[in-house]
Amino acid sequence: MKKSILGIIAILIFSSSFCQMKVSYEIPVTISGLRDSTIFLAYHFGDKQYLTDTVRLDGRGYGVFSGKELLPSGIYMIVLPGKTYFEVLISDDQKFSLSCSYSDYFNTLKFSGSNENSYFIEYQKKYGAMQQKATSIAKRVQANRQDKDSLSILLREQKIQEAAMKSYLNKVMNDNQGNLLSVLVKSMLPIEVPEFVIPAVTHNPDSVKWVKQYNYNKNHFFDNIDFNDERLLRTPILQARLDAFFTNVVIQSPDSIIKEIDKLIPKCKSNHKVFQFVSVFLFNHFRESEIMGHDAVLVKLADDIYLSGKADWASKEFMDDLRRQVELLRHNLIGMKAENLVMDSYKGVFVSLYDVDKDFTVLYFWEPDCGHCKETTPKLKALYEKAKNEGIEIFAVCTTSNKAEWTKYIEEQQLTWINGWDPERNTHFDYFYNVQSTPMIYILDRNKKIIAKKLSVDDIPSFISNYRKYFSHR
Repeated sequence: MKKSILGIIAILIFSSSFCQMKVSYEIPVTISGLRDSTIFLAYHFGDKQYLTDTVRLDGRGYGVFSGKELLPSGIYMIVLPGKTYFEVLISDDQKFSLSCSYSDYFNTLKFSGSNENSYFIEYQKKYGAMQQKATSIAKRVQANRQDKDSLSILLREQKIQEAAMKSYLNKVMNDNQGNLLSVLVKSMLPIEVPEFVIPAVTHNPDSVKWVKQYNYNKNHFFDNIDFNDERLLRTPILQARLDAFFTNVVIQSPDSIIKEIDKLIPKCKSNHKVFQFVSVFLFNHFRESEIMGHDAVLVKLADDIYLSGKADWASKEFMDDLRRQVELLRHNLIGMKAENLVMDSYKGVFVSLYDVDKDFTVLYFWEPDCGHCKETTPKLKALYEKAKNEGIEIFAVCTTSNKAEWTKYIEEQQLTWINGWDPERNTHFDYFYNVQSTPMIYILDRNKKIIAKKLSVDDIPSFISNYRKYFSHR
């Protein structure tokens, strides 16, 4: 009886030890020609890379990446000394081995226990060669633009090559249905835009055809992206597609961008991690944008996602700061009517922004002792002397409270435009126009609608000229 109990205890101890030693991922690595060196396992997340594991290779170039928790699926990198690396796919089965030669790791890379990675390497080699051939043909096409016969042959060869590449991508996708490689290849498949037939009687048929092709590409740009598949988060693909779409495809007007965001966000809502990724990408993309008017997109994203309570990943400090920033943007977005400013002036009479009866009003916030203002103000004065009889007025607001300094500068520089004075900030111009630094310039149309902001003086003439040409008649 005693012997039996001891046996049971031994079994329990062995079982407990086995459970403690159990690992969820285990990737033995052998790199011949690389000994006693440290290598890393890293992963993509958007356009950045992060380390997740480290291994010290022994004298044979052998080491094992391992951990007790499964790694999130995606494209990972084995980083070698000198910041060189090769990529591997991490899917459901995370117990496989690989080997290669350090001097030629890509061409000698072999996997054991992972058919998906073996196919991945084969795909990279074959498709890479096809891309090189396509690039070579494209260069020859450019070099033979003036040779009609050669160009015709090369363009035909180019179409054949493109068709072969699409066919191969589809084969890889079909051969790997359901696994990560299939998802990756599908996400990179180009959208096939149909050949639109434009009636012969159409005015500007080339333009009509271009618009139809553009709209089709825009409307179907994300057809091959599965926004429910969070495996794409640990690849560079999703970020690259989002960036390409919102930088190069969509017309960079707030209204056009907002319309596309309203179509995109619902595609992500069934997977919260993807929703978070896309939301953060959009927020950062338009927060960092230097394109005029994109602050309207930022306000829209803040209202719809962050301030509505959907961004559970954001800290209280971030939300409080965002709320303050957005509040300062709400009243001065492009297309809004500017807030009226009624204040004292250099001439000792009250002036009103709304009383300016000109086609354009340049609203200029400045300080006499501001370094940048000392460069901007003389330039603006020179512009004003040329443009004041061409329907342009300048309403300048000094943001300091030193009246003697203000009047001295006006007199010395002979500033004859409207010089507003509100040292107590009773008009709250700093709030309504988000004046956190100087100089700052807004341009208003005759109806005091904001049509431009944060322009440099050098850009004002061309902007007003183009506005007169394309928008004033509307």
